[in-house]
Amino acid sequence: MDIVVCVKPVPDPKQWSKLALDPVTKVLRREGIDTILNPLDRNALETALQIRQKLGGKVRVVSMAPPFTQEVVRETLALGADEAVLLSDRAFAGGDSWATVLVLAAGILRGGQPDLVLCGAESADGSTGQVGPQLAHLLEMAQLTYVCGIEEITPERLTVRWQVEEGHARVEVRLPAVLTVTKEVNKPRGMTIMGVVQARGKPLTVLSAADLGIDPATCGLTGSPTQMGDMWMPESGRRQQV
Repeated sequence: MDIVVCVKPVPDPKQWSKLALDPVTKVLRREGIDTILNPLDRNALETALQIRQKLGGKVRVVSMAPPFTQEVVRETLALGADEAVLLSDRAFAGGDSWATVLVLAAGILRGGQPDLVLCGAESADGSTGQVGPQLAHLLEMAQLTYVCGIEEITPERLTVRWQVEEGHARVEVRLPAVLTVTKEVNKPRGMTIMGVVQARGKPLTVLSAADLGIDPATCGLTGSPTQMGDMWMPESGRRQQV
C-alpha cells in the first residue's frame, strides 16, 4: 500500500505566550519560537506504520512548512516513515486551510496516487479540522473524520470506529480514502537511536511552488478565500464609585 501522512510543524504550546499577530498580514509571527510535530499527526503516522507492518508498502510524509522546520519533519523518518517531502516556498506563507490543501494535494500527487491518506483530526495551532475533508474533495477520495480506532483493513477496504457526539459508530469505507484520526486511535511510538541513524539515509525532498507547477497567486495569503478582516484589543479600566 502507498500511504501518505500529512504532518504540520506547529509552535510549541509551552511558548504560546510569545506568539503574536502581524498587524499588517494578520498571520502568526513564529520567529524565535520552537517548533514541534503536531501531536495528532503523530497518531496519524503511527496508524500508517501499523498498517504498513500488516500489509506492507510504503509510508510517505508530506508537509507544508517553512525551511527551518526540516528537522521536525525529519523526525517522522526517525519514527519509521520511508520518505518525506517538505513543501516550502514564501508563496505558501499565510495560507488558510483551502490554500494549504491546494499545495498538499499537489505534493501528494507528485509521488503518485496514494491508497490511503492520513491526517491528524486537528492542528494544535489552527484547530479548524478542515484540511482532511478538503483534501479528500480535491483528491476525489472517500473520507472519514475523527477516526478513533482501526478494526480491520485490507488493500481494498477498511473498517474503523468513527467518533460521534455520544460515542462511536462502526463504519466501513472502500479505498482509496482520506482519514483524520484522534488521539484515541493509538499510542504513538517514540524515537530510538537506531531510528535516528536510519533516518540519515532516507530521502527528505524540499519542493517549491515552481517544482509543483503551482501559480503563486492561487496559494498563500493571496490565494486564501478566508482572511482576517481586522483585530483590536478591547479597552478596559477601573473607576471608583462611592
